[in-house]
Amino acid sequence: MSISGPQVLRREDAPLLRGQGTFIDGLRLPELEGALYAAFVRSTEPHARIRSIDSADALATEGVVAVFTAADIDLWPLPPRLPIMNKAMWRPMLADGVVRFVGEAVAVVVATDRYVAADAVEGVQVDYEPLLVLTDLAESRSDGLVLHPAAGTNVSFQWAMPAFEDDPFAGCDAVVEFDLRHPRLNPSPIEPLAGAAVWGADGRCTVWVCSQRPAGAKYVIECAMGLEPGTVRAIAPDVGGGFGAKGGYGCYPEDVVVAFVARRLARPVRWCETRSEAMVAMGHGRASTHSVRIGGTSDGKVLAYEARALQDSGAYPAMGTNVTSNLRNSGTGVYAIPRARVEGTSVVTNTTPTVAFRGAGRPEAACDIERAIDRFAVAIGMDPLEVRLRNVVADDAFPYTSSIGSTYDSGRYGEALRRAAAAAGYDALRAEQARRRAAADPVQLGIGVSCTVEITGGGEGETSSVAVHDDGRVTVVVGTSPHGQGHQTTFAEIVSKELGIDRDRITVLHSDTDLPAATFGGGTIGSRSAQLGGSAAYVAARDVIDLARAKAADLLEANADDIVFDAGSAAFHVVGTPARSVGWSDIGEVAAQSRFKPEGGAGTFAFGACVAAVELDTETGEVRTRSLVSVDDAGTLLNPLLAEGQVHGGLGLAIGAALMEEMVYGPDGIPRTSSFADYPVVSSAETISFECHEMETPSPLNPLGVKGVGESGTVVATPALQSAVHDALVPFGVVHLDLPYTSDRVWAAIHG
Repeated sequence: MSISGPQVLRREDAPLLRGQGTFIDGLRLPELEGALYAAFVRSTEPHARIRSIDSADALATEGVVAVFTAADIDLWPLPPRLPIMNKAMWRPMLADGVVRFVGEAVAVVVATDRYVAADAVEGVQVDYEPLLVLTDLAESRSDGLVLHPAAGTNVSFQWAMPAFEDDPFAGCDAVVEFDLRHPRLNPSPIEPLAGAAVWGADGRCTVWVCSQRPAGAKYVIECAMGLEPGTVRAIAPDVGGGFGAKGGYGCYPEDVVVAFVARRLARPVRWCETRSEAMVAMGHGRASTHSVRIGGTSDGKVLAYEARALQDSGAYPAMGTNVTSNLRNSGTGVYAIPRARVEGTSVVTNTTPTVAFRGAGRPEAACDIERAIDRFAVAIGMDPLEVRLRNVVADDAFPYTSSIGSTYDSGRYGEALRRAAAAAGYDALRAEQARRRAAADPVQLGIGVSCTVEITGGGEGETSSVAVHDDGRVTVVVGTSPHGQGHQTTFAEIVSKELGIDRDRITVLHSDTDLPAATFGGGTIGSRSAQLGGSAAYVAARDVIDLARAKAADLLEANADDIVFDAGSAAFHVVGTPARSVGWSDIGEVAAQSRFKPEGGAGTFAFGACVAAVELDTETGEVRTRSLVSVDDAGTLLNPLLAEGQVHGGLGLAIGAALMEEMVYGPDGIPRTSSFADYPVVSSAETISFECHEMETPSPLNPLGVKGVGESGTVVATPALQSAVHDALVPFGVVHLDLPYTSDRVWAAIHG
């Protein structure tokens, strides 16, 4: 069902591999000639009152043009990211009176040279009065110390399903309860944040933003500065990774401040975050604790499930505050559980705000239910694969509405599980494991299984335009903004297939809010681009064909209803007489714009299965991934090569999340992992050759039948690795161990 063969390569790669990418820090444009450079003074205190800011030494530095603090700027603060969040927890563009996390911007230094600006930051003296620090989620929930006095509470967002009318666990043969901690992760994109701003003689501002959502940046800057809509043009050139950290609002407070400074000084202004800044100032991910309960019968049927999440918002509520909502989307996973209940509470702490990091609540929900299935299987003495197969939603049950109210559009969960188990050699792995355990081998084998489902896309729609020009070339404009996903390739293929025009003659434009179809783009987040943006491009292409059919009818002196378009020859002809036809060059200019939104804003549900095998060195505690076999179903595959690349990236991230990565804060609120020297981001040295298999179960919710794939690998592999490590620890009586499974943590569990 793929629209391209597996050998269709990415159009984007050649310039990137040749060092010809257009990243913000490397932009050399006439508009930015003579630009000043901004550098931010960041808080070294997690929670403190600002007594004073002395910028005299910085201003005395040669090359420094200005220093701005909160008192000098006239900007609206950032509201909580969504209206459902606590409306009293606003974030100032520069800390105003109080700092609430290490890394919060306190002031900005503007100089003629970036190095002068960076050095001058050290000359800004901030006098802090330290305040009590809050990092513990349970303590924050108690409201003993309130971080935002205007809110009167630390709860930034709270939701819950109605309580059970009776106790569904009362009739269960086995009930298991446990807590699961999802550690704070650093998104660590290749490119830290960067930006530039210039004001034109026409009173408009052009900003270059390192963003997954330039339309959001345009909106935020206009609102914060009190500008008329259309005043700001936002452009996102090549973006070196985002993973959700560059989504959300579409920009960070620093971008707004730079636009303000550029207007105040009547000069172009640029800024670029250092890696050290990015570690503590760019949004973090995950950071939650979940309480889980599962119960069922001795023959393996799950009857009841409950999960309660306590999420860390960080100092200010951003998109990370909302990720517990994905428990409502996929909390019961792929399983037909008759009775279930989920709830979520988010609270603020003196830490970096959290964002919708790759997966955005889906890996957490998957780890909850998959760990619960494993624990339940142990409790009843049944193989965990068999328990899963006994509880998956049947193939003929779709569309399926779960007991927590989610409607899954299509799926074949049991088949995905069986395929993954067969490809991994599940029975052979279990036999090898038994031999190692019997021999008390110092290197134990752990086997983990998972089968997961995740919501993708949905919500607001996307817009696209397609224009066929007089010379037969095509311009496609899309509102989604790529940062590695392959939009240039995918959208060109979609339109090429419909119009019959070679994809090399198709130009795909994006990431510039002055392009009409990109003005209100929702961005590349939540695995939404192909199904929403791709469907919009598909519909626009079909509309172009309809418009061209009317022109062809005039040229062929026929009724438009009698005109047939043959994509194979890219020609229009009267039905039954293909010898007499006209092509696109005869038709002339034709253009159409379309907005696609699924009915009711419904999201599609991608799914997959994974079998992980790990080797655990009991003498050192080291865990090595031996094999990782995944089966992924993202509906119709538009480009198998791109889909596999997305899955590979997700699997790699899962290894990092499961085995090594964690942002650590001390109780004093000071981050202990503020560089790659102490935050071991996953690299090629820790990954393996993945074995990936694809299934295609089309979605009925869009004309292409596609679902999202960008987060699938992370969602399905993280719980599989979690399962595998716990499986390896069974001989040592270890019932629970928190992620990540670092050598010291595993060794202590075995020998402690």
